[in-house]
Amino acid sequence: MSTPIGPYSPIVRAGPWLICSGQLGLAPTPEGAPPAPPSLVEGGATAQLTQALRNAEALLASEGAVPTDVVKTTVFVTDMDGYGAVNQAYAAYFGGHRPARSVVGVAALPMDADVEVEVWAYVGPTAPA
Repeated sequence: MSTPIGPYSPIVRAGPWLICSGQLGLAPTPEGAPPAPPSLVEGGATAQLTQALRNAEALLASEGAVPTDVVKTTVFVTDMDGYGAVNQAYAAYFGGHRPARSVVGVAALPMDADVEVEVWAYVGPTAPA
């Protein structure tokens, strides 16, 4: 799991909800490797989105949740011309699971990332209707 790049909690539990702060496509630190400055994966928005979702998945797993518990995402992109490619990467990651989603075009993201994703998961006794 990557170290946060700012003064925030990567994941917070609020009752039956898990809220992941915006995740960038930060490359994971290999196990046993010395700490290194965070860096983005190569491959642009689609690779960054896939890695950001994997990073969120690791955060969810630390709280006993899985990707199918995700009910809402917000995806921030710096280039709406890549919307179709972002959709493909998003759909490939979630498969048949379709959380509610917003996509927001922004001028810039931390570390000059192309994409960032915020994830909300519900882990209560029953899924909301």
